[in-house]
Amino acid sequence: MLNQQVHLPLLSKNNVSLFIKREDLLHPFVSGNKFRKLKYNLEDASSGGFETILTFGGAYSNHIAATAYAGKKNGFKTIGVIRGEELQSNWLENPTLKFAFEQDMQFKFVSRESYREKKQKGFLKALEAEYGSCFILPEGGTNFAAVKGCEEILTGEDAGFDFICCCVGTGGTLAGIVNASLPNQQVLGFPAIRGGFIKEDIRKFTTKKNWDLKVEHHFGGYGKVTQQLVIFINDFKERTAIPLDPVYTGKMLFGVLDLVKSGFFPKGSKILVIHSGGLQGISGMNQVLKRKKIPQLDL
Repeated sequence: MLNQQVHLPLLSKNNVSLFIKREDLLHPFVSGNKFRKLKYNLEDASSGGFETILTFGGAYSNHIAATAYAGKKNGFKTIGVIRGEELQSNWLENPTLKFAFEQDMQFKFVSRESYREKKQKGFLKALEAEYGSCFILPEGGTNFAAVKGCEEILTGEDAGFDFICCCVGTGGTLAGIVNASLPNQQVLGFPAIRGGFIKEDIRKFTTKKNWDLKVEHHFGGYGKVTQQLVIFINDFKERTAIPLDPVYTGKMLFGVLDLVKSGFFPKGSKILVIHSGGLQGISGMNQVLKRKKIPQLDL
Protein backbone atom coordinates (compact mmCIF):
# COMPACT_ATOMS: atom_id res chain seq x y z
CA MET A 1 0.00 0.00 0.00
CA LEU A 2 0.88 3.65 -0.42
CA ASN A 3 3.41 5.08 2.03
CA GLN A 4 2.30 8.70 2.42
CA GLN A 5 4.77 11.17 3.86
CA VAL A 6 3.56 13.50 6.58
CA HIS A 7 4.91 17.04 6.66
CA LEU A 8 4.65 18.80 10.02
CA PRO A 9 6.87 21.50 11.57
CA LEU A 10 7.54 19.22 14.56
CA LEU A 11 9.08 16.61 12.28
CA SER A 12 11.30 19.11 10.48
CA LYS A 13 12.39 20.67 13.77
CA ASN A 14 13.52 17.28 15.09
CA ASN A 15 15.03 16.17 11.76
CA VAL A 16 12.97 12.98 11.42
CA SER A 17 10.82 11.83 8.52
CA LEU A 18 7.47 10.12 9.00
CA PHE A 19 5.45 8.07 6.52
CA ILE A 20 2.06 6.44 6.98
CA LYS A 21 1.30 3.15 5.27
CA ARG A 22 -2.31 3.66 4.20
CA GLU A 23 -3.67 0.19 4.96
CA ASP A 24 -6.98 1.94 5.60
CA LEU A 25 -7.35 2.24 1.81
CA LEU A 26 -7.11 -1.53 1.19
CA HIS A 27 -10.87 -2.04 1.02
CA PRO A 28 -13.91 0.17 1.70
CA PHE A 29 -15.42 -2.22 4.28
CA VAL A 30 -12.64 -4.68 5.24
CA SER A 31 -9.76 -2.26 5.56
CA GLY A 32 -6.40 -2.29 7.24
CA ASN A 33 -5.42 -5.08 9.57
CA LYS A 34 -8.89 -6.66 9.39
CA PHE A 35 -8.33 -7.45 5.71
CA ARG A 36 -4.99 -9.02 6.61
CA LYS A 37 -6.31 -10.98 9.59
CA LEU A 38 -9.30 -12.41 7.76
CA LYS A 39 -7.46 -13.47 4.59
CA TYR A 40 -6.08 -16.81 5.80
CA ASN A 41 -8.81 -17.39 8.38
CA LEU A 42 -11.39 -17.40 5.61
CA GLU A 43 -9.24 -19.89 3.70
CA ASP A 44 -9.02 -22.10 6.80
CA ALA A 45 -12.77 -21.93 7.36
CA SER A 46 -13.40 -22.91 3.76
CA SER A 47 -10.88 -25.76 3.68
CA GLY A 48 -12.28 -27.02 6.98
CA GLY A 49 -15.74 -27.32 5.47
CA PHE A 50 -17.35 -24.78 7.81
CA GLU A 51 -20.48 -22.92 6.75
CA THR A 52 -20.62 -20.54 9.73
CA ILE A 53 -18.07 -18.21 11.32
CA LEU A 54 -18.63 -17.22 14.95
CA THR A 55 -16.69 -14.39 16.52
CA PHE A 56 -16.70 -11.84 19.33
CA GLY A 57 -16.67 -8.06 19.72
CA GLY A 58 -17.97 -4.90 21.34
CA ALA A 59 -20.45 -2.23 20.31
CA TYR A 60 -18.25 -0.49 17.72
CA SER A 61 -15.96 -3.40 16.82
CA ASN A 62 -14.12 -3.05 13.52
CA HIS A 63 -13.65 -6.82 13.64
CA ILE A 64 -17.41 -7.49 13.86
CA ALA A 65 -18.15 -5.20 10.90
CA ALA A 66 -15.34 -6.64 8.77
CA THR A 67 -16.18 -10.27 9.57
CA ALA A 68 -19.84 -9.73 8.73
CA TYR A 69 -19.02 -8.21 5.34
CA ALA A 70 -16.22 -10.62 4.41
CA GLY A 71 -18.24 -13.59 5.59
CA LYS A 72 -21.22 -12.72 3.43
CA LYS A 73 -18.98 -11.94 0.46
CA ASN A 74 -17.37 -15.37 0.76
CA GLY A 75 -20.56 -17.36 1.31
CA PHE A 76 -20.42 -17.86 5.09
CA LYS A 77 -23.10 -17.34 7.69
CA THR A 78 -21.77 -15.19 10.53
CA ILE A 79 -22.60 -14.96 14.22
CA GLY A 80 -21.39 -12.15 16.45
CA VAL A 81 -21.25 -12.63 20.21
CA ILE A 82 -21.61 -9.02 21.34
CA ARG A 83 -20.40 -7.65 24.69
CA GLY A 84 -23.19 -5.84 26.57
CA GLU A 85 -26.75 -7.08 27.09
CA GLU A 86 -28.00 -3.49 27.16
CA LEU A 87 -27.33 -3.20 23.42
CA GLN A 88 -30.09 -5.70 22.69
CA SER A 89 -32.83 -3.08 23.04
CA ASN A 90 -31.42 -0.42 20.71
CA TRP A 91 -28.72 -2.02 18.55
CA LEU A 92 -30.28 -0.68 15.32
CA GLU A 93 -29.21 2.78 16.46
CA ASN A 94 -25.61 1.55 16.52
CA PRO A 95 -23.97 2.14 13.08
CA THR A 96 -21.53 -0.77 13.43
CA LEU A 97 -24.12 -3.36 14.46
CA LYS A 98 -26.63 -2.05 11.93
CA PHE A 99 -24.03 -2.51 9.17
CA ALA A 100 -23.19 -6.03 10.38
CA PHE A 101 -26.90 -6.92 10.47
CA GLU A 102 -27.25 -5.69 6.88
CA GLN A 103 -24.55 -8.25 6.01
CA ASP A 104 -26.80 -10.93 7.56
CA MET A 105 -24.81 -11.37 10.77
CA GLN A 106 -26.78 -12.96 13.59
CA PHE A 107 -26.19 -11.52 17.09
CA LYS A 108 -25.97 -13.04 20.53
CA PHE A 109 -25.82 -10.34 23.22
CA VAL A 110 -24.17 -11.38 26.48
CA SER A 111 -23.38 -9.62 29.73
CA ARG A 112 -19.91 -8.24 30.31
CA GLU A 113 -19.40 -10.88 32.99
CA SER A 114 -20.28 -13.70 30.59
CA TYR A 115 -18.17 -12.12 27.83
CA ARG A 116 -15.08 -12.41 30.00
CA GLU A 117 -15.57 -16.18 29.90
CA LYS A 118 -15.44 -16.33 26.09
CA LYS A 119 -12.21 -18.33 26.05
CA GLN A 120 -13.42 -20.90 28.56
CA LYS A 121 -14.33 -24.38 27.33
CA GLY A 122 -17.73 -24.27 29.03
CA PHE A 123 -18.68 -21.03 27.30
CA LEU A 124 -17.57 -22.32 23.91
CA LYS A 125 -19.36 -25.64 24.41
CA ALA A 126 -22.58 -23.78 25.17
CA LEU A 127 -22.20 -21.82 21.93
CA GLU A 128 -21.61 -25.04 20.01
CA ALA A 129 -24.73 -26.58 21.55
CA GLU A 130 -26.74 -23.51 20.49
CA TYR A 131 -25.36 -22.93 17.00
CA GLY A 132 -23.77 -26.22 15.95
CA SER A 133 -20.32 -26.57 14.42
CA CYS A 134 -18.79 -23.14 13.72
CA PHE A 135 -15.38 -21.80 12.75
CA ILE A 136 -14.44 -19.89 15.92
CA LEU A 137 -12.60 -16.65 15.28
CA PRO A 138 -11.15 -15.03 18.44
CA GLU A 139 -11.95 -11.47 19.50
CA GLY A 140 -10.02 -9.12 17.23
CA GLY A 141 -9.32 -12.04 14.90
CA THR A 142 -5.90 -12.77 16.36
CA ASN A 143 -4.55 -16.29 15.83
CA PHE A 144 -1.67 -17.78 13.82
CA ALA A 145 -3.57 -17.39 10.54
CA ALA A 146 -4.16 -13.70 11.32
CA VAL A 147 -0.50 -13.14 12.17
CA LYS A 148 0.47 -14.79 8.88
CA GLY A 149 -1.74 -12.29 7.05
CA CYS A 150 -0.30 -9.34 8.96
CA GLU A 151 3.21 -10.41 7.98
CA GLU A 152 2.26 -9.27 4.47
CA ILE A 153 1.80 -5.64 5.58
CA LEU A 154 5.51 -4.91 5.17
CA THR A 155 7.10 -5.18 1.73
CA GLY A 156 10.59 -4.82 0.33
CA GLU A 157 9.94 -1.11 -0.13
CA ASP A 158 9.86 -0.71 3.65
CA ALA A 159 13.41 -1.94 4.24
CA GLY A 160 14.77 1.59 4.56
CA PHE A 161 12.78 2.53 7.66
CA ASP A 162 14.48 2.61 11.06
CA PHE A 163 11.30 2.47 13.16
CA ILE A 164 7.93 0.86 12.42
CA CYS A 165 5.00 1.87 14.61
CA CYS A 166 1.62 0.22 14.96
CA CYS A 167 -1.32 0.29 17.35
CA VAL A 168 -2.05 -2.72 19.52
CA GLY A 169 -5.36 -4.31 20.48
CA THR A 170 -5.05 -8.08 20.70
CA GLY A 171 -1.43 -8.05 19.48
CA GLY A 172 -1.74 -10.00 16.23
CA THR A 173 -0.93 -7.12 13.89
CA LEU A 174 2.17 -6.16 15.84
CA ALA A 175 3.36 -9.78 15.93
CA GLY A 176 3.00 -10.09 12.17
CA ILE A 177 4.89 -6.87 11.58
CA VAL A 178 7.66 -7.96 13.95
CA ASN A 179 7.97 -11.29 12.12
CA ALA A 180 8.32 -9.46 8.79
CA SER A 181 10.69 -6.77 10.05
CA LEU A 182 14.44 -6.69 9.47
CA PRO A 183 16.95 -7.14 12.34
CA ASN A 184 18.02 -3.48 12.16
CA GLN A 185 14.44 -2.19 12.44
CA GLN A 186 12.81 -1.34 15.76
CA VAL A 187 9.08 -2.07 15.97
CA LEU A 188 7.04 -0.02 18.46
CA GLY A 189 3.53 -0.97 19.55
CA PHE A 190 1.06 1.50 21.04
CA PRO A 191 -1.58 -0.39 23.09
CA ALA A 192 -5.11 0.96 23.25
CA ILE A 193 -5.55 -0.99 26.50
CA ARG A 194 -4.10 -0.01 29.87
CA GLY A 195 -1.15 -2.04 31.12
CA GLY A 196 1.60 -4.00 29.41
CA PHE A 197 0.16 -7.48 29.98
CA ILE A 198 -0.43 -7.85 26.23
CA LYS A 199 3.30 -8.56 25.88
CA GLU A 200 2.78 -12.18 26.86
CA ASP A 201 0.14 -12.63 24.15
CA ILE A 202 2.45 -11.14 21.53
CA ARG A 203 5.28 -13.47 22.54
CA LYS A 204 3.07 -16.43 21.59
CA PHE A 205 3.34 -15.36 17.95
CA THR A 206 6.91 -14.12 17.56
CA THR A 207 10.36 -15.05 18.81
CA LYS A 208 12.05 -11.85 17.65
CA LYS A 209 13.28 -9.29 20.18
CA ASN A 210 13.37 -6.08 18.11
CA TRP A 211 10.12 -4.68 19.50
CA ASP A 212 8.73 -2.84 22.48
CA LEU A 213 5.46 -1.37 23.71
CA LYS A 214 4.85 2.30 24.48
CA VAL A 215 2.04 2.11 27.01
CA GLU A 216 1.59 5.75 28.01
CA HIS A 217 -0.86 6.90 25.33
CA HIS A 218 -4.06 4.94 25.97
CA PHE A 219 -6.03 8.01 27.15
CA GLY A 220 -7.60 6.08 30.01
CA GLY A 221 -8.07 2.67 28.40
CA TYR A 222 -9.82 0.86 25.60
CA GLY A 223 -12.54 2.93 23.96
CA LYS A 224 -11.82 5.93 26.20
CA VAL A 225 -11.80 9.19 24.25
CA THR A 226 -11.03 12.63 25.65
CA GLN A 227 -11.50 16.12 24.29
CA GLN A 228 -7.71 16.40 23.90
CA LEU A 229 -7.68 13.34 21.67
CA VAL A 230 -10.60 14.57 19.54
CA ILE A 231 -8.89 17.93 19.01
CA PHE A 232 -5.65 16.16 18.02
CA ILE A 233 -7.38 13.85 15.51
CA ASN A 234 -9.34 16.69 13.91
CA ASP A 235 -6.24 18.88 13.70
CA PHE A 236 -4.17 16.06 12.22
CA LYS A 237 -6.79 15.46 9.54
CA GLU A 238 -6.94 19.17 8.72
CA ARG A 239 -3.15 19.39 8.38
CA THR A 240 -2.52 16.12 6.51
CA ALA A 241 -5.89 15.07 4.99
CA ILE A 242 -5.41 11.69 6.74
CA PRO A 243 -8.33 10.54 8.93
CA LEU A 244 -7.61 8.67 12.15
CA ASP A 245 -9.89 6.65 14.39
CA PRO A 246 -10.18 7.45 18.12
CA VAL A 247 -9.70 3.92 19.49
CA TYR A 248 -6.43 2.94 17.82
CA THR A 249 -4.69 5.06 15.18
CA GLY A 250 -5.46 8.42 16.79
CA LYS A 251 -3.85 7.38 20.05
CA MET A 252 -0.88 5.86 18.22
CA LEU A 253 -0.15 8.98 16.16
CA PHE A 254 -0.49 11.12 19.27
CA GLY A 255 2.06 8.84 20.92
CA VAL A 256 4.45 8.83 17.98
CA LEU A 257 4.48 12.62 17.75
CA ASP A 258 4.87 12.86 21.53
CA LEU A 259 7.98 10.68 21.24
CA VAL A 260 9.27 12.89 18.41
CA LYS A 261 8.77 15.94 20.63
CA SER A 262 10.66 14.33 23.51
CA GLY A 263 13.65 13.46 21.28
CA PHE A 264 13.12 9.69 21.50
CA PHE A 265 13.92 9.18 17.80
CA PRO A 266 17.54 9.92 16.80
CA LYS A 267 18.01 12.71 14.27
CA GLY A 268 17.75 11.43 10.72
CA SER A 269 15.38 8.61 11.67
CA LYS A 270 12.89 7.32 9.13
CA ILE A 271 9.62 6.28 10.78
CA LEU A 272 6.88 4.19 9.20
CA VAL A 273 3.46 4.25 10.88
CA ILE A 274 0.89 1.57 9.98
CA HIS A 275 -2.63 2.93 9.50
CA SER A 276 -4.73 -0.08 10.46
CA GLY A 277 -8.10 1.33 9.40
CA GLY A 278 -10.96 1.35 11.89
CA LEU A 279 -12.63 4.46 10.49
CA GLN A 280 -16.07 2.80 10.41
CA GLY A 281 -16.31 3.27 14.18
CA ILE A 282 -16.21 7.07 14.06
CA SER A 283 -19.96 7.53 13.54
CA GLY A 284 -20.77 5.40 16.56
CA MET A 285 -18.13 7.09 18.70
CA ASN A 286 -19.60 10.48 17.78
CA GLN A 287 -22.89 9.33 19.32
CA VAL A 288 -21.03 8.64 22.56
CA LEU A 289 -19.16 11.96 22.43
CA LYS A 290 -22.39 13.86 21.84
CA ARG A 291 -23.97 12.29 24.94
CA LYS A 292 -20.87 13.25 26.96
CA LYS A 293 -20.94 16.80 25.53
CA ILE A 294 -17.44 16.37 24.06
CA PRO A 295 -16.65 17.85 20.61
CA GLN A 296 -17.20 15.35 17.82
CA LEU A 297 -14.78 13.90 15.29
CA ASP A 298 -14.82 15.32 11.78
CA LEU A 299 -16.23 12.89 9.23
